[in-house]
Amino acid sequence: MTAPPFTTTPQLSALGGIRHGFFGRKGGVSTGLYQSLNIGQGSDDDVQAIRDNRDLVRDAMAAEKLLSCFQVHSAKVVTVTEPWRTRPQADAMVTAVPGLALCVLSADCVPILFADEEAKVIGAAHAGWKGALGGVCEATIAEMEALGAERHNIVAGIGPAIQQASYEVGPEFRDTFVGEHEWTDRLFKAGREDRSHFDLTGYVETVLGREGLNAVDNLGHDTCAMEDDYFSNRRRNHRGEDDYGRNGSVIVLGD
Repeated sequence: MTAPPFTTTPQLSALGGIRHGFFGRKGGVSTGLYQSLNIGQGSDDDVQAIRDNRDLVRDAMAAEKLLSCFQVHSAKVVTVTEPWRTRPQADAMVTAVPGLALCVLSADCVPILFADEEAKVIGAAHAGWKGALGGVCEATIAEMEALGAERHNIVAGIGPAIQQASYEVGPEFRDTFVGEHEWTDRLFKAGREDRSHFDLTGYVETVLGREGLNAVDNLGHDTCAMEDDYFSNRRRNHRGEDDYGRNGSVIVLGD
């Protein structure tokens, strides 16, 4: 079967010995709501179809194993030294082991891929608003440093996620962010009545910049608006659908 399509970011693509890809909904075997490259083990899709789709992604990345966590919207990071049988509850992974593809799942939340080319250390994080506000980006960088990375050498790529135009939130949401970080006020755009639109990827990009990374790319793809390309939980909610597929964001060290 033909390898599924994926998108890359310029700064990560320029690194030697590191492969990455942001996969959407195209190029898989699932049907119905999950058409077609659903790799979400937490969805109600056919189990074998999910396995087949994950194999397609693994092969597209020329990886030995494709690893994902049981994501819980936290700031917990795990260091991967070998493949696991049971998914750990965490929202980010780091490794210095070649061939182990780190894969975060998303359907509006922000996927972030990290790499230090010199130290040969990579990371992947899933940042919903709770995890982002809770420090998953900062925690991932710290765990990479524990493996020998240096933040001024780390390049990060922000993948497809819900963008500001699609992300309507209530006043209590805004109060939560502005109460924690006053500077986030600029990331809210007035909407109808008391609602506003939040720039979640802009928040993540700002945090990464403040952490002193070498470079940060923001893909800018809107999972909610780009229906042909990506799965979206918010779009599912708007339509009252029973479930949704997951997009995959993957990074792997070459041998």
